[in-house]
Amino acid sequence: QVQLVESGGGLVQAGGSLRLFCAASGRTFNNYGMGWFRQASGKERELVAAVNWSGSSTFYAGSVKGRFTISRDTAKNTMSLQMNSLKPEDTAVYYCAATRLSDIRVALNEYDYWGQGTQVTVSS
Repeated sequence: QVQLVESGGGLVQAGGSLRLFCAASGRTFNNYGMGWFRQASGKERELVAAVNWSGSSTFYAGSVKGRFTISRDTAKNTMSLQMNSLKPEDTAVYYCAATRLSDIRVALNEYDYWGQGTQVTVSS
């Protein structure tokens, strides 16, 4: 059974940092593109960052560019999101996702596997 499990969420003050982790099990995602999405209360799920199969290419939403860094370790079947200079508007449930396509994908419906989400709350 394919599973993506997020960890690392929590409560942090504005200006602080958090690092999210996504661990994949049940199959290898070495050839899959992966991404981090978030969904704030009452809003639609949106892409935060994406990475291609090798980690050599990345994409960031404009709202997080320069503050967040996505990376992956293909040997360990893991992915992370380093979040710095956090703002209250970054508060959301963050989801790890994988797409069978090897390149970067930005559309939610192009992702085939999803984690259960981890809550990130940034206080002002």
